[in-house]
Amino acid sequence: MRVAFLGLGIMGRPMAANLVKAGHSVAVWNRTPGKEPEGATVAASPAEAAEGAEVVWICVSDTAAVEGVLFGTSGVERSLREGTIIADSSTISPSATRAFAERLAQKGVRYVDSPMTGSKAGAEAATLVFIVGGEESAIESLKPLYAAMGKKIFRMGETGKGQSAKLAMNLQIALIYEGFAEALTLAAKLGIDAENLMPLIEASMVRSGVVEYKAPFVMARDFSANFPLRLMRKDIRLALEAAREVRVKLPGLETVEDIYDMAAEDGHADLDYAATLLLLEKWAGVEVKGQAA
Repeated sequence: MRVAFLGLGIMGRPMAANLVKAGHSVAVWNRTPGKEPEGATVAASPAEAAEGAEVVWICVSDTAAVEGVLFGTSGVERSLREGTIIADSSTISPSATRAFAERLAQKGVRYVDSPMTGSKAGAEAATLVFIVGGEESAIESLKPLYAAMGKKIFRMGETGKGQSAKLAMNLQIALIYEGFAEALTLAAKLGIDAENLMPLIEASMVRSGVVEYKAPFVMARDFSANFPLRLMRKDIRLALEAAREVRVKLPGLETVEDIYDMAAEDGHADLDYAATLLLLEKWAGVEVKGQAA
């Protein structure tokens, strides 16, 4: 298929590379040049990348970035033709997603929100899980591309429902990890080594996919970004905005948002979201490997 792939960040670059490996014709654009995967055609703008594309795939940072890529001065809207499918793997506002889809439907363009889970490792290994919303016929047309980048697709309903489900998923990830980080901090202050605590966690009902994935990085004190704290902070805010729209109170997530705000202010925004542990350790005066956190 002829694909325009827009956004070559931590997730986007390996996703685009996997499309190229699968034999698709891929034109790429990124705000910052120099990240293009081998075998892709480099475009000077989103509009140029979208020329002649059957599918426009977007993977950028936030709602405003998606809007700019779609409708900005060099956005793809001018290059779209009837029958084009847009798939958005950014995590953005569900209500904005619906508004974008309605505007593009007037041009005969179908819009499928396709946020994913699996982190950097999943993007590189083509094992992502896609959480999608949109017409079944459009999703069916995209299946060869999903297969090149991931292992499963979950259709949640019409356009916007994929983003809604992704926010519900990230809400849980943020809360689960924060519980793990607080447990490690308290255990350390009570004299329990993490090396002794982890086997207990793994053998009990406390175990979770979030902890299993993050624990090796935390134990190695590797807080390099698989999923940057600033982006999880953005997703937390999106979830809270969506909750306000439907008059739902999320007190646990509101508290976690405060922690992310303070972690960002403490200089951890570009580290992995697991770096909220560093803030907790600092508050508690926990010493790590002979140094004060």
